[in-house]
Amino acid sequence: MHKRATHKRVCKTLIGQSSTDRVLSITAATQEQVTVLRNISSHNETALWQPAAPSLIRTDSPVHLHIRAGVVNHVTNLLRSHGLTYSILLENTQELIEKQTRNETSDPRSSGMNHDKFYSLDEIYNWVNKTSEEYPDMVKVILIGSSFEKRPLYVLKLSGKRPAVDKAMWMDCGIHAREWISPAFCLWFVRYVLMFYKQYVDITSIMDKMDIYVLPVMNPDGYVYTWTTNRMWRKNRSVREHSPCVGADLNRNFDANWCSEGASSYACSEIYCGQHPESEPEVEAVANFLRSHKDSVRLYLSMHSYSQMLLFPYSYTHEQARNHAELLALVQEAAAKIRQFYRNQYRFGAGAKTIYLAPGGSDDWAYNLGIKYSFTFELQDRGRYGFLLPPTLIPNACNEALLAVKIIALRVLEKIQ
Repeated sequence: MHKRATHKRVCKTLIGQSSTDRVLSITAATQEQVTVLRNISSHNETALWQPAAPSLIRTDSPVHLHIRAGVVNHVTNLLRSHGLTYSILLENTQELIEKQTRNETSDPRSSGMNHDKFYSLDEIYNWVNKTSEEYPDMVKVILIGSSFEKRPLYVLKLSGKRPAVDKAMWMDCGIHAREWISPAFCLWFVRYVLMFYKQYVDITSIMDKMDIYVLPVMNPDGYVYTWTTNRMWRKNRSVREHSPCVGADLNRNFDANWCSEGASSYACSEIYCGQHPESEPEVEAVANFLRSHKDSVRLYLSMHSYSQMLLFPYSYTHEQARNHAELLALVQEAAAKIRQFYRNQYRFGAGAKTIYLAPGGSDDWAYNLGIKYSFTFELQDRGRYGFLLPPTLIPNACNEALLAVKIIALRVLEKIQ
């Protein structure tokens, strides 16, 4: 009863005017403040950036909350009245969104896409097709399935100019719709491989010993929705009978301790686990592909944002993976190299201990499938811009992630030869 009453009081208070949306960083010091913050962040006029859902808010852990202009004044008054301290991360969100979507490219079909621009799904798919035409000896496009709204799920198979090999790595991007730097990195990575194969020793060594499967946009429906309707959308766009709420969290829908603590069976939640494991066609397509290639895929990488972390299993339990020390050494080296070359800090460790419990994740599922080198990257930044990373920062973010990918891939190759 107490929780419901508090929620009603909070929601009644969420009225007022401000000229712009804002993103606040708020930290709860007590459990009562946690309850207030959970109620505020459950309201339709707010979007929780960090953590992923209100139930994951904890004391002494920063919460990043996007607040629509109409309720900014009263939310900040409410925070102050409950003794909650906050700082403003962003107050020009619309301007940042416009910068991210500004179309200044001359020809999106060209494989020479700008490095400092985000691309729509149509532009990405045009680029995929154009790239496969320009590099027929190195790129093969594989249709692994389709999304809920029947958009194709394209995987690029990158191969070196050598005889067939029996080893491969997988990389997926864009599992969460609003994390635009993730698909941008997949495109960056493919371009880098094709441009510098046989020029740079590291990427040549990787490509000569393994194939690379890249899924640039795992959640195409959600990604399109972030371009057309709601920039902060996270889930896919599946609909269920008798439910007014749309979408499931694709990274809670894999069969890895599915729908336990850290996920939700409530369809309106941002961490809704779906009706059953692999209920979402996007997840089913990826799982089927990896199951059919589990003997060759030795390294799994999933690209997310934001918070600058290099993570590995497990996320669904605090128990350690069998090769925990080995995985820890790999991300530790990658983080050290990023710090050395780019002066940027990345946290690293097992998912559950480094962030929070998150069942049904792709990296845990891949690990349990037998891919013992399985990682999730959280790319730039740490919250200064969050999901609205300016296009000018794309090269920085991608270079850091690229360095980590190369280090881990080379070390894994040394281990499995």
